[in-house]
Amino acid sequence: MGAVPKDSMSRMARPTSHNAPPPNADPGERSPPRAPRRAPRGGDALGRRGSAPPPAALAEEGPPAPTVHPMVVDEDRIDPDAAKVVRRLTRHGYQAYLVGGCVRDLLVGRKPKDFDVATSARPDDVRRLFKNSRIIGRRFRLVHVLFGGGKVIETATFRRAPRQEDEREGDDLLIRNDNVFGDADEDARRRDFTINGLFYDIEAHQIIDWVDGMPDIERRAVHTIGDPVVRFQEDPVRILRAIKFSARLDLGITAGVYDAIVQCRGLLAMAARPRLFEEVLRLLRGGAAHRSVWLCWETGVLDVLLPELAAYLADAGDSDGLVWRLLSEVDRRTEERGEPFDDIVLCSALLLEPMREACAGARDRVSAAHEFLEPVVDRLNVPRRIADAMRRIVALLPRLEAGRPGRFARTPLYGVAHQVVELSRAAQGLPAPAGAEPAPPEPLSPPRPRRRRRRSRRQRPPG
Repeated sequence: MGAVPKDSMSRMARPTSHNAPPPNADPGERSPPRAPRRAPRGGDALGRRGSAPPPAALAEEGPPAPTVHPMVVDEDRIDPDAAKVVRRLTRHGYQAYLVGGCVRDLLVGRKPKDFDVATSARPDDVRRLFKNSRIIGRRFRLVHVLFGGGKVIETATFRRAPRQEDEREGDDLLIRNDNVFGDADEDARRRDFTINGLFYDIEAHQIIDWVDGMPDIERRAVHTIGDPVVRFQEDPVRILRAIKFSARLDLGITAGVYDAIVQCRGLLAMAARPRLFEEVLRLLRGGAAHRSVWLCWETGVLDVLLPELAAYLADAGDSDGLVWRLLSEVDRRTEERGEPFDDIVLCSALLLEPMREACAGARDRVSAAHEFLEPVVDRLNVPRRIADAMRRIVALLPRLEAGRPGRFARTPLYGVAHQVVELSRAAQGLPAPAGAEPAPPEPLSPPRPRRRRRRSRRQRPPG
């Protein structure tokens, strides 16, 4: 902890409070399908906050008008296939926008990892327009439009947030069903954070903002759409997403959201375990593992997800910053490589020091590693292939660090194990381990099931 500048982390985590909460009004029952309309262009009557018509007029004219921000995004920064999907949908009379993370990344100056499209067209309509597509999903049907090189443009129909009286059980706010079609404004308001609720109109070169997201983009802050406590109660995994966006995009967390994270962190135990594990991996993959884990520890989220690591950090105190230096090394090399490490390397690096301490002095290091990891596996639903690899790596750690891998050097796991040892020694300021340099490791996949051969029946002699 001594290696981390506390003042910079506090500044990142707690900026000024959010002053302009988004509208919370229930849109009521959906009206019959309307003719698609172009998002309004700028102007006093439509573009300026405070100039909206009175409530009676809103009831007659439909949902409140969004704030419209003229914004010309360089075409070179927009995926041409995503633009093709949007333009074909609009040509056939549907509303269609770039939405979510790609719009956010374009506005904060980052290269989007992928591009998503939201549209008024139903999945069957999208499938009819794009022969190179497939409908996926049971919980909510959406369309994957497929292009060369394995590229996928995810295209989803506008949907609305579930209403408590018909979608939830009693006083429980946890969302279990989120598959109701809606309109564009309802789709924006059902999203988690204001910075993720912005739509980009390619044809009109406008940002369509129903959730006050542009002010948060400008001041670089993470804020929920609506009451943070309610949004975290609806889906506790949003807590980890708030931390991920703050760490990866170098954004602040508004005071209300920060306090809600601290208040609601215990709800993470109610979330689906596979989703928790996937979000933990995303915290480690994006080149901001150090800041992500720091925020998890500072807010108490780490006590819920990985109490073993939280206890180790508390016991180590300010004198030992090895965990933070190790995570910083992961971030540095991720930037150099241009891609994240294998999940086994990331999980091993995250828990390496607590595992090393648990195995210290044990005669059977494999059993000690198993005893340490079993609660983690149960709590986060860690796949067995990852947990078993971590046990083998920590069991062989003394030999690997001494440069004596033996027969283990001929196994597929040696490449990732060597990377873990390299990261650890770099964090300690030591040279790389001696011995043969392994070939670049390929992602380890579970073994393919072996086919059972059919027994040939002995033919009976005719007679």
